Amino acid sequence: MGETGTEAPPLARAETRPAEAHRGAARCGGGRDSGLDADPLDVAAEEEEEKGGGRRSKEEEEKDDHEVIRKRLLIDGDGAGDDRRINVLLKSFTKWCTSPNAPEEGFTQYQRMLSTLAQCEFSMIKTLMVYDMNIREMENYEKIYSNIEENITSAHENISECKKEIQRAKRIRKNRQEYDALAKVIQQHPDRHETLKQLEALDKELQQLSDIKENVDAKLELRKKQFHVLLSTIQELQQTLDNDDKLENDGNSQESPMENGE
Repeated sequence: MGETGTEAPPLARAETRPAEAHRGAARCGGGRDSGLDADPLDVAAEEEEEKGGGRRSKEEEEKDDHEVIRKRLLIDGDGAGDDRRINVLLKSFTKWCTSPNAPEEGFTQYQRMLSTLAQCEFSMIKTLMVYDMNIREMENYEKIYSNIEENITSAHENISECKKEIQRAKRIRKNRQEYDALAKVIQQHPDRHETLKQLEALDKELQQLSDIKENVDAKLELRKKQFHVLLSTIQELQQTLDNDDKLENDGNSQESPMENGE
């Protein structure tokens, strides 16, 4: 347990210790045994501290801690320390194989490694399940997206149909308004039957007037002829009277000389 007990603190200290303490531990000879012990986040923090140099204030140390946590989250993500756990498992396995420990202590360390391995396997299974779940969610989201696209397309088609219906309704309304205006104009005039009756009455009146005109023309022609005959008769009568007056005058003139001779 001495070997394993010495390995647990680095895992616990990795989340809480400041970068300055980690650098001090490295200077005091607590270096890594191999490349498996090195944590890339801790190495990056040490390099930043070595570049800065000198004593750091509390605000700078807190800033460095926040930077370390940020980089750890960027590298590890949601792995909950899987990389560190695997590194610790490999380091423990290497020490378990190389260190001459008692059987009981080796068995205890072996059980711890199995527990750590089980945790890694559980984390891997959980990650795979999350991955499968994400794939199913993506497929579901794709189906939902397809349905939304279909609904949008259907909505656009419905909108187009509604616009056409609106245009058709506007045209029908306009035609109805024109029909109403024409109906009002037509109502101001008599209907067809009354108009035909009036036309028939006018035709009869025209026919009567035509007959009257013919009768008047015939009478006028007769009167003209009668007046012409009358004028002719008057002229003949005047001629006769003139002749009688002339004869009478001639007779009187012949009687006068005879009376003078006696």
